[in-house]
Amino acid sequence: MPGEFYIENKAERLSLKGIEDAIAELEAKLDTVKSQTDKLAGQNPVEGSIARDWQVAETNVVSIGAVGIRNKIHDLTLGIHNLTGTQITVRLYKTVNGIERKVYEQVFDAVTDSPGLPVINGSWAIHNVLRVTLQSNDIADNGKSVDYDYMLEAM
Repeated sequence: MPGEFYIENKAERLSLKGIEDAIAELEAKLDTVKSQTDKLAGQNPVEGSIARDWQVAETNVVSIGAVGIRNKIHDLTLGIHNLTGTQITVRLYKTVNGIERKVYEQVFDAVTDSPGLPVINGSWAIHNVLRVTLQSNDIADNGKSVDYDYMLEAM
C-alpha cells in the first residue's frame, strides 16, 4: 500500500506517518519564519499633502498607525517648503497608559531650516496611533500645504 513499507526479512509494516507529521510541522514553522521575514521589507511608503490654517491653532498633519496594531516607524519627514513662519512647531502625540501624551516638540524656522524636516529618522515602535501636528506663527501660512512622508514596518 502507498505510504507503507516492509522491513526486509521481517513481516512488519513500517508507517511513514511520524515522518509525514514531522515534515508538516517543519513546513508550518517555515511559513511562520517567512511571514516574519516578509515584514522586514516594510509596507509601502505613505506620502501626502494637507492644507490647513496652520497659524490659527495647532492642527493635525497626519495620524499614523491604528489602535492595537504594532508597527515600527522608520521615517517621518515633513515638507515645510510652502511655509514662511519663523516658528513652525511640530509635535507628536501617542497614547501612554491609555492617555494621549505629547512625546515630542520642536520648533523650526521655515526660512532658515531645511525645507524637509526628518522628524523621525530611525526606528520607533508604536502600538497605537501616532498623531502629528504643526503650528505656525505666520498668518501667511494659513491655507498652505504641508507634505508628509513616512515608512512603517509591521511587527
